[in-house]
Amino acid sequence: MKKQYLYPQNMRTEAKLWFWGLRDIMILAVALTISVVSWAKLNFIIPAALTLIYGFLSMRLDECSVLDYIKRAASFFLTTQQYYEWGEKHGK
Repeated sequence: MKKQYLYPQNMRTEAKLWFWGLRDIMILAVALTISVVSWAKLNFIIPAALTLIYGFLSMRLDECSVLDYIKRAASFFLTTQQYYEWGEKHGK
């Protein structure tokens, strides 16, 4: 019997699980464990909220995370100077 192996189109892409990279999944797993313990034992919900925020900001879709999008939008609208040049084009 001949075995068939399936390979991704691009072998250099980062390994992903759902919307997160594997590094983000590991960070979320550790943070979620700490959040559940702190919520159950200490009735302290802030670590759970921070874990939820990190999970949302680290979601990747088409190689761009939500945090990357927010950084680019803030750079475009707030921190970089926009340069416009008005005038008529001289040509034929």
